[in-house]
Amino acid sequence: MASAAAPEIEVGDITKMEVTAIVNAANERLAPGGGVCGAIFRAAGAGLIDECQAYDGCPTGEARITGGYNLPAAWIIHAVGPVWHGGDEGEPELLANCYRNALALAAEYRMESIAFPAISTGIFGYPPEEAAKVAAAACREHAAANEYPKRILLVAFDEAQAEPLRRALGDWA
Repeated sequence: MASAAAPEIEVGDITKMEVTAIVNAANERLAPGGGVCGAIFRAAGAGLIDECQAYDGCPTGEARITGGYNLPAAWIIHAVGPVWHGGDEGEPELLANCYRNALALAAEYRMESIAFPAISTGIFGYPPEEAAKVAAAACREHAAANEYPKRILLVAFDEAQAEPLRRALGDWA
């Protein structure tokens, strides 16, 4: 089996990415929130709220899939990251599971491409440098063992957010 490509770093607005799926840094209620989550709900439109309500939530570390509605992406994968409590309450494993579960859904649906925001680094308070290491490791692990998605994008809103990702990926990217 051919493996997926190495993750790429993209600077821009995830709601405008022309990929098969974007990942929403979701909350456990799968409800509109602030930051990336709020931007995705606003860009996708009202139908997204109705579809998310049918799930009755999503536990931290897990992922759910919905349609993309008004987004360029056909799908939205909602991954619930952990709130940062200092790193001793299982946060690294829960965050890694967000990436693993989102990538597993992308592989199951044979998606060509997926774009991730920096999950948990906003209002959930996860340190960006540590979150980038977890994201890079989970993406590497998936890409080495799976054919899909063929393209994995780690999307940074700006250059400052991209730097920890560049350091985490290092020579591998």
